Amino acid sequence: MKRTFTQLTGIAFICILFSMQKPDEWTPLLDKDLSLWENYLSYAHKPGYNGKVPTDKSGTPLAPVGYNRDDAKVFTVVNQPGGPVLRVSGEIYGCLFTKKSYKNYHMKLQVKWGDKKYDPRQDKLRDSGILYHSNGEAGAEYWRSWMLSQEFQIMEGHMGDFWCQANSAIDIRSFQSEGVMNRVADHKQPFAAFKSGADYYCMRAANYESPAGEWTSLELICYEGKSLHIVNGQLAMVLSNSRYITPEGKEVPMISGKIQLQSEAAEVFFRNILIKEINAMPEEYAGLF
Repeated sequence: MKRTFTQLTGIAFICILFSMQKPDEWTPLLDKDLSLWENYLSYAHKPGYNGKVPTDKSGTPLAPVGYNRDDAKVFTVVNQPGGPVLRVSGEIYGCLFTKKSYKNYHMKLQVKWGDKKYDPRQDKLRDSGILYHSNGEAGAEYWRSWMLSQEFQIMEGHMGDFWCQANSAIDIRSFQSEGVMNRVADHKQPFAAFKSGADYYCMRAANYESPAGEWTSLELICYEGKSLHIVNGQLAMVLSNSRYITPEGKEVPMISGKIQLQSEAAEVFFRNILIKEINAMPEEYAGLF
């Protein structure tokens, strides 16, 4: 009886230990039904676009496609043996955006280019992006397609660049701009402000993209207004003091929001989209701030 009691006690103890273990912290954001996402589509932009709402031949403004009206199947999921793969056709400008807002997180995914390109990028580099701390309505920026946000650029040869979207602003460790030359990120340089009407675009520290046809791994780490753009394990950019600027010129912190994936005239594939909450900037990067 004592032996049986000891065995049962041991089994119970093991069960308690298993119940106390934390589940995998990483949460998948991609499934076959895109159940965690919504979408917005604006226009199939033409060459020579000037930032205004497109019009018909009579000059009447055209309405965007709108929210969750993806009849063109711009955003679809292809089920592969290794898991679901998101295909973004790029044919119409717009975004797939999370239903949930996120703050203080580590996100990672893999991205690979498709073959198709559309106007107005037929003769330009393939382009997409991760837009984070996304707030408000879509269509707030130049292309009338995306929300107020910060951009982790996904572009051929430019993985990890930064763009201000709408009236966003942020500080980036970077070399100063000069003449027509943009700032270039460097984690040993001082922080400099990026905002509309001044420096609003920053190039990544170096080209860490995988060869054509291969998957590139991207990581976005955000904590209390600080962020990191990481490409294939290499630090591409250090950003801080995320904010937006009101029409009156007031700077307001912008440290949480939805996540958008852009449709921007180029076919692109995403897989292994994962996210987890964090309670501090990872120790290996904390000294950069």
